[in-house]
Formats: sequence, structure tokens, C-alpha cells
Amino acid sequence: MLIVEQVASSIRCPSIQRATLIGLGLNKMHRRRRLQDTPSIRGLIKKVRHLVSVIDVKSSRGN
Repeated sequence: MLIVEQVASSIRCPSIQRATLIGLGLNKMHRRRRLQDTPSIRGLIKKVRHLVSVIDVKSSRGN
């Protein structure tokens, strides 16, 4: 599980980067989303890594 927070504005960014942020569920500064840790999500984060911060959260489910 990942927590992704938008830490920079997308005002002067190309439209493809804005669309990537929207695809991640982010559209305003300091919004956070909990996302599954999948290769596709990691690829989206890599495209906008200068605009977001990522926290890797360990699952708290007991085994």
C-alpha cells in the first residue's frame, strides 16, 4: 500500500503530467491518496515523481 501526496503544483506542467496526476486521484496540492502498490501505479508515480511524495505503508493485517 502506498500513500501518494501531491507536493508541487501542476500549473506549468505539460498536459500529460496533469492527466497522470488526475489518474492517480490527485488534482490539488497536499491531497493524499492510498493506492495499491502495483507496477502500473509505480509507472504513473515515476512520470510525476517531481510533483509527488510517496510513503510505503506496510499492511497492518495480522498473519
